[in-house]
Amino acid sequence: MQGERSRHPGLTMVHVTQGLLKAQVIKTKLEEAGIPVLLDYESIGPIIGVTVDGLGEVRILVPTRYAREAQTLIEEKDEDDECLDAIALD
Repeated sequence: MQGERSRHPGLTMVHVTQGLLKAQVIKTKLEEAGIPVLLDYESIGPIIGVTVDGLGEVRILVPTRYAREAQTLIEEKDEDDECLDAIALD
């Protein structure tokens, strides 16, 4: 599923996560590396707080030329990932 072209021309999906919080952290990490990011998700999920049946799914899209670099950065474990794991356990 990752690395697929998206319905947005010129963008490739590099990661899918559950929930906006984790997606925002990943977005920030990629943007700090100079990679533009688009988060694609169903708008109703955050509004009503439902995160089941795909409503909490967030697709992380980047320009196709940055896809490989973005995937590498996402796969790297760092302190941010440990913080996210702690948040998820709460």
